[in-house]
Amino acid sequence: MGLLQGEILDFGCGFGKDVEILFQQGFSIEGYDKYYLPEYPKKRYDTIICFYVLNVLMPEEQSLVLMEISALLKPSGKAYFAVRRDLVYEGFRTHKIHQKPTYQTNVILPFQSIFKNDFCEIYEYRHFNQFENSESSCPFCCPSSETELILESAQAFSIFDKYPVNPGHALIIPKRHVSDYFELSFMEQSSCIFMLNEVKKEIQKRYVPEGFNVGINIGEKAGQTISHVHIHLIPRYLGDVEDPRGGVRGVIPQKRNY
Repeated sequence: MGLLQGEILDFGCGFGKDVEILFQQGFSIEGYDKYYLPEYPKKRYDTIICFYVLNVLMPEEQSLVLMEISALLKPSGKAYFAVRRDLVYEGFRTHKIHQKPTYQTNVILPFQSIFKNDFCEIYEYRHFNQFENSESSCPFCCPSSETELILESAQAFSIFDKYPVNPGHALIIPKRHVSDYFELSFMEQSSCIFMLNEVKKEIQKRYVPEGFNVGINIGEKAGQTISHVHIHLIPRYLGDVEDPRGGVRGVIPQKRNY
């Protein structure tokens, strides 16, 4: 019980029986489940538990859960993911009780493993920018703990630009140190684009822009100043420039109009 600190969220709690038991024991805990307790949390938590949820989700759904939990966790908080280690078959099976097709898969996360046996493994997650990385001087390999993290998944994270072009200017960054976007693996590129879509929703909700520019600087001649891939998501607003025609073509000013 020493891992359960402060305000706690059980993410994917089902009917909420564990929430009831822990609440009766004096823990400050709430539950959320997409199907059974669908009121989405409106605050951040010190501790989030997500037990045996990821094993029944498709890869893109797993990534979405990781991003949602990263957004619901306080900067100093910790999340714990329990996954099954006793699965023999992956894919769809018929549920023994409900006789419905049920998906299951093994899950390996790039977080610290704090417990493992033949039946389960528990991972501890903290925000990417809460770790110290003294071996790197790259600002994206060791982002400041004071920087607001928007979302995080297994392979990427997003923060607000330190020198924003417009309010809400965000960066989507792969965790692996690579300078050229085209040298990322397909999975890393997919993770970044998937996160881009989700960050756009968050920026739209917070800042209500009327448009967006999306861009990647690749190479010094293209204006890249930090040799770690990052995708710019720049919100656009009425009147932020005199004439927005041409959009990203404006990187070469004389070619902006056509």
